[in-house]
Amino acid sequence: MSSTYKVNVNDSFQFDFDKEQVSQLDAVSIEANKFHILHQNTPFRAEIVSANFNEKSYTVKVNNNSYTVAISDALDVLIKKMGFEVGSTKQVNAIKAPMPGLILEISVSVGQSVKENDSLLILEAMKMENSFLSPRDGIIKSISVNKGDAVDKGQLLIEFE
Repeated sequence: MSSTYKVNVNDSFQFDFDKEQVSQLDAVSIEANKFHILHQNTPFRAEIVSANFNEKSYTVKVNNNSYTVAISDALDVLIKKMGFEVGSTKQVNAIKAPMPGLILEISVSVGQSVKENDSLLILEAMKMENSFLSPRDGIIKSISVNKGDAVDKGQLLIEFE
């Protein structure tokens, strides 16, 4: 894969850079996240104000003007072409019973706000207790079972807003 970078500035401007162009950049670090840049004999002061490394997006201030910069490499471009997004996750909106069993405990109520990995309920199946944890942050929209209910495989247990 080639070492090219696509840079999107303020969702308005697109630039393509290769590894050689990046290596020729005349930039000197003067402090943490602050740089002095010389481009075509013109000096610039640049500061990285914020960075989200997972999304490869940055807020950069150049000569007191702020810019939102998103950087993609060749792999990021290929992944996007294939219909995937880097860092995107599946949005789970419902918890269904993976097997028949008995509801032993329900730890949440309708309208309750939950965080990822909070305990939702316990299902007893084949003499084993199975704890169901929240797959994401969210609000409980509905609970379709009660404590003591017998459930079938695939039956809706809890729904998120």
